Amino acid sequence: MGTVSQFQDRKRPPAHRIESEEEAISTARGLAAAFRHQASERDINRVLPFAELDALSASGLTAITVPPDHQGLDVSNALLAEIVAIIAEGDASIGEALENHFCVLETLRTQATEDLQASLFARVLLGERFAGANFMEGTELTGEGPGYRLSGRTRQASGILFADWIAAVAAAPPSRPLTLYLAGDEEGLQVVDDWDGFGQRTNGSATAIVGALHVNADAIAPAPSSDASTGISLSLLLKASVSLGIARAAWSDLMTAIGDRDTTVLPRIGERAIRIEATAAALERAGRKLDIAQVNPVEAAMADAHFSASAAAILAGETALDTANALFELAGETSAGIGLNLDRHWRNARIHALSLPRDSLVRAAGEYRSKPGDA
Repeated sequence: MGTVSQFQDRKRPPAHRIESEEEAISTARGLAAAFRHQASERDINRVLPFAELDALSASGLTAITVPPDHQGLDVSNALLAEIVAIIAEGDASIGEALENHFCVLETLRTQATEDLQASLFARVLLGERFAGANFMEGTELTGEGPGYRLSGRTRQASGILFADWIAAVAAAPPSRPLTLYLAGDEEGLQVVDDWDGFGQRTNGSATAIVGALHVNADAIAPAPSSDASTGISLSLLLKASVSLGIARAAWSDLMTAIGDRDTTVLPRIGERAIRIEATAAALERAGRKLDIAQVNPVEAAMADAHFSASAAAILAGETALDTANALFELAGETSAGIGLNLDRHWRNARIHALSLPRDSLVRAAGEYRSKPGDA
């Protein structure tokens, strides 16, 4: 019934414990190479990558942001962004599920009680996975004993199908947003595979439906209240990572399609190469600013991290679409075969871009940079 004590009853063989940032990135590269092997086939036939996600968990990579106070490695955000980009280059759908997982862990770190953190970070170290979601309007959350009675349904969110735990935000009366940590196999919770997007086809997007469930107070934490919280900034940074991974995957297939047969396209290839490199640099800069905001979460540092993460997310989304388009423009008819399935890069980039609130981010960036003293 959604209590911390019940969290301890769940069993899973321990995952490997990654001991260094060098091991983390090496592990990511090895996994991405394996994921890429059948990524196209999974996309064509919508074969959900459960085995691949289990390999990701067993490797220890899903636990690399667990804080040192809870026996974790806590990698830098720049490295985390690169790792997610590497995984997304292998399979963008897996990268998107990983994006959601790490964002939940950041909210857990900043908002939950010590007891809740201890319980759930221990599960992360064992290889269990998380997905975040938001309950829709009409959800009922009413006080009941030491907790709440919950009924409603979430919006679609990536990774829910692969998640052991769902961190779902709902509003308690009068309008207090809370994050409820729900076990994925909780009696009374149903996960519906209702994703039919033409891109990111195997990202585990689903809807969680709760009929009537008591959620104990020790499985609940306040939801972030700031629009520039480190959790939101990390979400933007990792959205940028997935887009960068899509761009790199499209670039790799472009190089394979062109080979060395046409030197006239070298200037246009160079333009795309520079854009991808600039995007990677933007992610690294945003990651460093987010490191600062996490250590010193004052308003100025958080706003600066949010601005840079927004810039990285917008730039990366544009780079992914541009590179996917260039694949067909520069490779020509040889890239158009259905069997090659190269259009998945454009489809993935287009669908992933829909999750980015670009207009509001651009407006917020204008407001931030127009303040006195900013430049």
